[in-house]
Amino acid sequence: MGPQRIVCLTEEPTETLYALGEQDRIVGISGFTVRPPQARRDKPKVSAFLSAKIERILELKPDLAIGFSDIQADIAQALIRAGVEVWIANHRSVAGILDYVRRLGALVGAGARAQRYADELQRGLDEVAASAATLPARPRVYFEEWDEPPISGIAWVSELVGIAGGDDIFPERAAQPLAKGRILEDPSEVIRRAPEIILGSWCGKRFRPEQVAARPGWDAIPAVRDAQLFEIKSPLILQPGPAALTDGVRAIHARIRAWAACPR
Repeated sequence: MGPQRIVCLTEEPTETLYALGEQDRIVGISGFTVRPPQARRDKPKVSAFLSAKIERILELKPDLAIGFSDIQADIAQALIRAGVEVWIANHRSVAGILDYVRRLGALVGAGARAQRYADELQRGLDEVAASAATLPARPRVYFEEWDEPPISGIAWVSELVGIAGGDDIFPERAAQPLAKGRILEDPSEVIRRAPEIILGSWCGKRFRPEQVAARPGWDAIPAVRDAQLFEIKSPLILQPGPAALTDGVRAIHARIRAWAACPR
């Protein structure tokens, strides 16, 4: 049977449970949830990334709350002290996302469906990778997760850039699990690494290519010179769930394919 009344403190468990046909178990969701749209319409919104309506959650009588990483440690602590069982996942890679789908499915008694779904997600990634392999060149890509201060992309984003046909210019920073480990203390390092595409996903606020292009010295960057600065919507890529492995990676691949088609 598994848990019957689940509060999802981030979007990825909501999206996954809906994909598995287990949405009736969800009694509360994150206010940042946009996928699937019916969840936002039908389910009470009880949390943000850093805060939650603890009393409201307790009124829903959950038998499980699902969150993500140290970001939600304080929420988890409050719920645990109130007697709620909490699962804080900590996956930060493509393989980790696929495993998360399998584990969540097993938790609600849908292990076989979750395995099939994870296999479907993997096939989608394989199709993108196969398409990327036909491109004549791989662009250097700078992915910016935040602008003030500049923060480069996390591990699963870096991996998806690679699957989509590009090369992350900060692969060593992607291995840092916390955002503070990916802050660019010297933004001019982007100039030196000369990305040919700049992708921005500013975690809930609109990416401004013109502001990036106006940074001192950045007019020398190939991506700025060639107007190759694009937004990837944060719900598609910054949640470590199915969206990143589907619409997110395809959005990146579309930009890379367009770049590869331009004469040089």
